[in-house]
Amino acid sequence: MERNHGTHQDRLVKKLRRKGLTRHAAVNEYLEKEYLPEHNRRFARAAAEKEDYHRRKPSHSELHQIFRLETERRISNDWVVRHEGRFLQLQPKHRYGPTQAKALVCEWEDGTTEVYYRGERLAYQELSDSPSQPSVKERVKETVLSVAKPRQWKPSQDHPWRRGYRTMKPNGPAQLDLPARLVARKEASL
Repeated sequence: MERNHGTHQDRLVKKLRRKGLTRHAAVNEYLEKEYLPEHNRRFARAAAEKEDYHRRKPSHSELHQIFRLETERRISNDWVVRHEGRFLQLQPKHRYGPTQAKALVCEWEDGTTEVYYRGERLAYQELSDSPSQPSVKERVKETVLSVAKPRQWKPSQDHPWRRGYRTMKPNGPAQLDLPARLVARKEASL
């Protein structure tokens, strides 16, 4: 009873006790004939503006569109949508399948289902089993053929790896033989 902006402040309960009203019918009669007219007269305020800003009541069809469960699903390339374990074959408006497109599956309380694609309602047919897919053997064959064998790299005949250790060219002074280095140092210090 305290939903009217706190204006009752336990008034109604106290008045009902004073009057000795305990039955629903008697309380409802008291509310309609005495309490609410007095309460409205006392607390009513004129509106700041005459214009009514309330929304209009939605029509039955609008309410039907509002109270539904919406689920977004991907459309496969063959226009099949999977929803709650069912396969829905959509009847497309054009022949090309969507690439990673999404459809909106709407379900109502009475069990009816509709599918929307780009805002348009699409007709569909429920499939009894999953759409035909290639067997596992066919898919494995395709993947085996599509995977190319990597080419092994072999060094050429004149590659340094093919030469012996002793025939390799020295890459710098650190790889020279020891006596020659010592001779070069002595000459440089003179």
